[in-house]
Amino acid sequence: MSLKMTRAALEDFLAAEFPQVAGDFEIEELGENRIRVRLATADRHLRPGGTVSGPSMFALADVSVYLAILAMIGPEALAVTTNCSIDFMRKPAAGADLIAECRILKLGRVLAVGEVLIFSLGVDAPVARASLTYSIPPARE
Repeated sequence: MSLKMTRAALEDFLAAEFPQVAGDFEIEELGENRIRVRLATADRHLRPGGTVSGPSMFALADVSVYLAILAMIGPEALAVTTNCSIDFMRKPAAGADLIAECRILKLGRVLAVGEVLIFSLGVDAPVARASLTYSIPPARE
């Protein structure tokens, strides 16, 4: 299966459908069943102590899997998260950008499963690991 959306098309889609968060995320790499996305952290992403908050890391994982799926199936705004499990393994560097390395493990007709490793600039090991399942709406005729 080949890509149905380019990096530019995904960025345009995110800006049109989710303008409230589109500026937070930058697609760094895109390939078949994989994507690398950066969260440009700002003060609103931090929790007390200056580290990136869990909800911000969840958003990065969720957006990464969503975009990786759309790259493979085309623009489908109504694909939704049905399950997420995230392990916060170590503290991100204070105020550092986060990088999500995402790969799609299964892409079926109605369900997709993705895995994400989240890295913090300045920290060698992953700071979080997430597994997400998405429901893909039936094809419209």
